[in-house]
This record gives sequence, structure tokens and C-alpha cells, in this order.
Amino acid sequence: SFLEKEFLSKEVSGRKVELDEVIEPSLELESSAAPEIVPVPPAPTIEEANDKDHEASDDAATERRRSTRSRAPPEWYGNPVLTVLLVEDSEPTNYEEAMMSPDSEKWLEAMKSELGSMSENQVWTLVDPPSDRKAVECKWIFKKKTDADGNVTVYKARLVAKGFRQVQGVDYDETFSPVAMFKSIRILLAIAAFHDYEIWQMDVKTAFLNGNIDEELYMMQPEGFVDPKDADKVCKLQRSIYGLKQASRSWNLRFDQVIKSFGFVPNCYEACIYKKVSGSSVTFLVLYVDDILIIGNDINMLNDVKSYLNKCFSMKDLGEAAYILGIKIYRDRQRRLIALSQSTYLDKVLKRFRMDKAKKGSVPMLSGKILSKAQCPATVNDREAMSKVPYASAIGSIMYAMLCTRPDVSNALSLTSRYQSDPGVEHWTAVKNILKYLNRTKEMFLVYGGDEQLVVKGYVDASFDTDKDDSKSQTGYVYILNGGAVSWRSCKQSVIAGSTVEAEYMAAAEASSEGVWIRNFITELGVVPSALDPLEILCDNTGAIALAKEPRYHPKTKHINRKFHIIRDYIADGDLKISKVHTDLNVADPLTKPLPRVKHDQHLSAMGVRLLPDVN
Repeated sequence: SFLEKEFLSKEVSGRKVELDEVIEPSLELESSAAPEIVPVPPAPTIEEANDKDHEASDDAATERRRSTRSRAPPEWYGNPVLTVLLVEDSEPTNYEEAMMSPDSEKWLEAMKSELGSMSENQVWTLVDPPSDRKAVECKWIFKKKTDADGNVTVYKARLVAKGFRQVQGVDYDETFSPVAMFKSIRILLAIAAFHDYEIWQMDVKTAFLNGNIDEELYMMQPEGFVDPKDADKVCKLQRSIYGLKQASRSWNLRFDQVIKSFGFVPNCYEACIYKKVSGSSVTFLVLYVDDILIIGNDINMLNDVKSYLNKCFSMKDLGEAAYILGIKIYRDRQRRLIALSQSTYLDKVLKRFRMDKAKKGSVPMLSGKILSKAQCPATVNDREAMSKVPYASAIGSIMYAMLCTRPDVSNALSLTSRYQSDPGVEHWTAVKNILKYLNRTKEMFLVYGGDEQLVVKGYVDASFDTDKDDSKSQTGYVYILNGGAVSWRSCKQSVIAGSTVEAEYMAAAEASSEGVWIRNFITELGVVPSALDPLEILCDNTGAIALAKEPRYHPKTKHINRKFHIIRDYIADGDLKISKVHTDLNVADPLTKPLPRVKHDQHLSAMGVRLLPDVN
């Protein structure tokens, strides 16, 4: 999906990142390749020093016995310059490359199909160039769409206008367009697993071409398809087209108008979730740009929705949902389970950063690991060496997995992402450890199902004074529905806490706002009776619970920012209730600090992240 591409190419989209040969072994990326055999000097490397976190030294005063075997250095040391391609090598970048590639016939057919869609939608008419306006240029974008196993299924060519040449106030005005949030989709999937709803998927072909535009816009004729009779003319746009600043907004407004006319009502708390009720039948529609999920309990009603959409737009029926936004959907209707996996996406990430053959990590970050600005490069040479490392790109790639299905790496990613502007060796080692951990756990699923009641339960925790640079604490919370996490967050608190109680109280306040949104959203869905009851938040700090329940005065808490006291209003209004949970059972614990593997795996299972042995 386009989101996969966006996160994989974050910070370095559409270009190469050249990594010069780095002398320090600590900057190496693990690889199994062995281009050359060289002897290893007796002195320990920096990487070995970092690995002391995994192994305890028997005696610091005793000299270690060094191995005399020859070792193979990574392939990066065999070349003076390493080029890491962060774009698909097999996808053409322009029209000329497409016509010269081995798949030229398939790309040509894809371009003809795209122009056929534009002709069908009457996107433009050829006119003489206006004297007072300049026509924007356009270009071809080529992509290979793959299935859940990474096999190419569709060759896609997209004609895109160079919207960056548009002038605000002349060529466009408003550009905002909403999409469904990942947590909303997860909540609906958890509910669908519990009620055994049907989950169907559709895709809108050339969605943006359906949007109407109010501005007067002109575009150059597409490369390779210039009309020889009217070569000097330009395209006057009658419809929206990909690449325009307002394209996404125009499509969303059109779809919203069409779907409402069929009886669907948007959710007040999520603009791209629609609901239609007819007697005991209920249907939910999820819109993410041009991807559509249709969820409901009445097959006839679902078929009516599909027929209506096919009548209004050019649609592609994908049947039962199996792969959306780079996420594989596995379903066991007999056990009423729905599981989400990003193993294919993670395989791509690991191969991009040459970590697919690296040793597997036990946890996202080692227990007791501390990162700070003091570990940033101290010299110009060190900073120059680190500038060749794709640090921000790795962070962005991991972030997409964290946002979708992997709450277990939230804390590690929160800690490492703070140093993207000036990362050091220790910071890069920590990012590689996350990739090693994902290499071990890439086949894990985020599983929903197994609960006897459909009840949302929240967990919140805080780690006091974790940031050594500014003494701020770390907040972590997670909400569980039908056995799996539907919403989570790990972040640094905005103000400095004076005590553990204060840090826990501020964390509970932040979690309460999310809890109220979840309760309101689920109440609007109308299929979860327990949503009318106060949503329970579990906290392991007695002092924070007392502060939230009773507005008692205390000299050590009188300075707390007023915005954090909103949790008291939520509790007083009956939206939430806060209860005590034992520290060892607080599922939010791994979202605040690195934990040993045993405790980490225990909480991981409680979040619903686990292996399904019977899934290939």
C-alpha cells in the first residue's frame, strides 16, 4: 500500500542514501555475507563492548582469552562506498525507464488503462493555452501492487499532476481530508470478531478522479500520449486528478455526499466511519482514502451496499478482507478470532537495512538501557560518519509497524526517535536492537477474540524521571478490547513531575482523555452495551488514584497543571472509573521502560501480541 512506501522511504524518499565506509565497527550493519577473510586484532571492538549488556564479565581484572579464529567482516567493509536503495529497484521512475524495462508492455497497458479511466470520468478537455494562467506539468508514477505474500498482482500506472506548482488562493484553497484512524479500525475488527460479523473489502479505482473542483486549472498533456493533431493544446481539468493539492479533499467530499444519500450516518467521533441500521441489521463502512471495509451482520444488506457503490463509482470487489494497508488479516470464525500481522512489511524493512540475517534480539531495548544527548557525536568526524547512517529512515519504517500492530516496540521507539537530528553510535545500536527484536517476533499477530464479554479495559503507568536530559517522566497506556490492544501510547510527559505520584497522576490524566474518546466512539457504534457503563482504567499507584478520586489539597500537589485535573471531571460525570492493579499485572508497564524478557513476554501476551501456531 502507499502507506508502506511512505514509511519505508521516510526522510529519504525517492533517492539513494550512500553510506561511506565507516572505520568504527560500532556503525556496522549486521550481515551474513563474507566477501573477504581478515584476521581480528586482539583488542575488543566497540560493538563487543556494547554487547556486554547481554553477558556479564567474570572478572574485570582478568585478561580475557581471545579467539584466534579468522572472522569474516560484513560486506560493507569490502567496498569504499555502500549504496542502499530505499526505493524498489524494479519500479521505473519515469516514462522512459518504463518503456525500456522488460515489463514495458505491462506498463504501457497500465498507462492506457489509466487514461481510459480519465476518459470515462471526463477529467479534462483539450483547449488552447490561456494567456493569464500557466498549465501545471504532470508525470507518470509506476507501482507494483503485491499480495500478503509479496507476489506482484497488479502493474499500476498513475498520471500525477505536479501540484507543488499550484498557487494557494488561485489554484486551490482548503486541502484537509480525513481518513479513518488505525485505532478505529482495530476497535471495529475486535467487535466483528466477537459478534462474528462479515468483513468485506472494496477498492475504488482512480478514486481522486471522482472529485469535483471549483477552480480553473490547466495541465500539460501526458508524456507519451500527446495528441499529434492538437500538440500545442493543454488539458483543462473538469475533475480532480492525483497530485493536485485539493485532490484528496475533493474525493472525500464527493464520497461523503454519495454515501450519506444511501442512508449512512458518519460517526460523530470519527468522520470516516459510517453506520447504517435497518431493524436488527447493522452495517459499518470504513473509508481510508480509496480502501473500503464493509462490516455487518446481514449479507443481503452488505450486497446492497456493494451494488450501490458499484453504481456510483468504478469499484474493485476484493471479497472477504484479507490484506489492507499493508496488514494481513487472518480469521478463524470457528474460534471467533481475528489476527493482524505485518510480517511481509517487516521482512521488507529488515532487508532494506540488512538486518534479516542478524542475530535475533530478545527484547526491544535492554533493561536498564539509558539514552541521552551526551551520547551524540562529539566531533565533526563522528558526526560526519553518523550522517551516513539511515537513522531517521529506520525510525520511520519501524513506526508504521508500531502504529498498526506492534505496541510492544512503542517505548523503545519513543526513546530512540528523540535523537533523529543528531544520533550517536549508542542511539544507532539501540535502533538496531529494535530491528533484531522484530526479526525474532515478525511472525507474531495482534489477536482479537476469546473474551466472554465485550468490555474495554485500560491500563496506565508512568516511569519517573527517565529522561536524563530534562528529567521528564515517561507515560504509557494501553486499552484492551476482546483480548487485544486497540489503542496505545508511549510518550515523554510535557512537564517535569516532582514525584512518582505526580508522574502517575499526569499519566492517568492523559490516558483518561483517550478513554473518554473510546467510550464515546463505541457508544455511537451502538453494538457494545457495556459502553454505557463507566470505562475502567487500572493504575498501580495508590496516591495517583486518591488524587483522581478526591480533590483533596496537599502542599506537594498544589502546583500540578490544571489541565491534568480533567480526570476528576471524567470520574465525577461517570465516564470513567479508576481502580488499583498490582504492578506485576499492569499491562502498560512495558510502555514506560525496558523490561527483562520474562516480564516483557508476559505483558506482550496480555496485549494480544502472540504467535498463532496453526497459521502458516
